[in-house]
Amino acid sequence: MQYTVLIIDDEKKISSLLARIIELEGFRVFQAATGKEGLKTLALQDVYVVLSDVKLPDINGVELVKEIKKVKPYVEVINLTAFGTIADGVMAMRNGAFDYITKGDDNDKIIPLVYKALDKAKLQYRVNELENKVVKKYSFEGILGQSKAILAAVDLARKVALTDTTVLLLGETGTGKEVFAQAIHYESPRKMKPFVAVNCSGFSNELLESELFGHKQGAFTGAVKDKKGLFEEANEGTIFLDEIGEMNLDLQAKLLRVLENQTFIKVGDTQTTRINVRIIAATNRDLKTEAEAGKFRLDLYYRLSVFAIELPPLAQRRADILPIARHYLKEFSAKVNKPDFKMEESFAALLTKHAWKGNIRELKNVMERVAILADGQELSGSLLPYEFHTGGQISETDALKMETVEKQHIVKVLKYTRGNKTETARLLGIGLTTLYRKIEELKINTGI
Repeated sequence: MQYTVLIIDDEKKISSLLARIIELEGFRVFQAATGKEGLKTLALQDVYVVLSDVKLPDINGVELVKEIKKVKPYVEVINLTAFGTIADGVMAMRNGAFDYITKGDDNDKIIPLVYKALDKAKLQYRVNELENKVVKKYSFEGILGQSKAILAAVDLARKVALTDTTVLLLGETGTGKEVFAQAIHYESPRKMKPFVAVNCSGFSNELLESELFGHKQGAFTGAVKDKKGLFEEANEGTIFLDEIGEMNLDLQAKLLRVLENQTFIKVGDTQTTRINVRIIAATNRDLKTEAEAGKFRLDLYYRLSVFAIELPPLAQRRADILPIARHYLKEFSAKVNKPDFKMEESFAALLTKHAWKGNIRELKNVMERVAILADGQELSGSLLPYEFHTGGQISETDALKMETVEKQHIVKVLKYTRGNKTETARLLGIGLTTLYRKIEELKINTGI
C-alpha cells in the first residue's frame, strides 16, 4: 500500500525538495502553500502524515496542528521551523504534534521521523475505525422501527444527547431503555469515554452502595482492599442506572448529592471523591406517584426527570413488529447456520396480533426460539408458542394438547443446547427452577 504524506510550506523550493526526498521512499506526496489549502487537501485525500512549516501566511503551524487533529484525529503532524524555540516546541507537542524539528540542521531526521509517525498514524487509524464501528453500532441507527411513536422518542433523545443534561427513560420492561441510553451516550461529546450500566435491582442495598461508590479497605467484612466504584469507572463518561426505583431512600440521598455537585464519599472513607459523570436513569415505575407515597425522594425525582423520555410499548407500534421480527430472524439465522427465513402469512398475522407484554425483549426471544426450531426456510404459525394461537386463554382440553406441544418444544431446545439447562431456560424465557419442574412433570429424558 502506498501511504500519503502532505507537506504544508509556502517556501516552494524547500517544499519541492522535501517532496522529492519523501517520494523516493515510495510515498505519495501532496503539497500546500497555506494552512487553509492544507486542510482542504487533508479533507479530500487519505493522508497519514503531515509535515507543516511553523510560519505560514495564514496561520501559525503550531496552531494548525489542532485544526488538523479536528479533521482527522489519527493523522500525525511534524512541525518544521527555521528558528525553533522551546516555547513553540512545547506548545506543538501539547497540541498533538508528533515532533518539532529545525529545518536544515535536522534533514537527516526527516525520513526516520516520517516512518515513525506513519507507524503511529496507522495504529491510531485502526483504533479510530474500531471506535467508529462501536459508535455506529450503539448509535440511534441501531434503534429499530419507523413508527411515529418510536421516531418521536428518538428525536427527543437525539436533541438531549448533545447536552450534559440528566435523562430519565420511562417505559415498560423490554422497551429498549438501555439501547436508548447507549445511543444517547454514543452520540454525545462523551462518546469516547466510558459507558457503564448497572441494574439497581440486581444488588442488595449494601452491596449496591459499594458497587456504585466503592469502598475503603476494612469498611466491612470482606473489604480486603480499596475498591473503585462504578461512578469512578464512568468518570468523564456516562453511567446508566436501570431500575432506579429499586434504590432505597438512604442511597437515593447519596445519589442526589452526586447530581447536585458531582461528589460522593466511599463506604468507609472520610474524604470526598470528585467525578465528572453524566447520569441516565430508567424505570418502569411511576416515580412521581411513588414519591408522593413516600417510597421515592421527591427532590431526587425532580432532579432525574429534568428531561424525561417515554418509550412506547410494542403494542403501540404495530407497524414495527414485522420489520423488527425480520431483523432478528436474519440475525439468528446466521447464528444457527440456516438460510434466511421467509414468513408465511399465518406466521406474520400471529406476530402482528400478539399482545407482546414483554415488548421487544419478548419478540427477540421468540424469534431466537423460532430460528432454532425451524426445519426449513418457511416459517409457519405452528412454530410460535401455544399462547399465540389461543390469545392466552387455554381450555382444559387444549391444556392436554399443549402438554404434548410443550414437551416437544422443550426437547428440541434441549437438543439445540446439548442439554445445557441454563441456556435452555434462557431461550424458553423461563426460570431454571421452572424448567426443572417441567422436565419432571412432562417426564422428559435429559440424557440428550
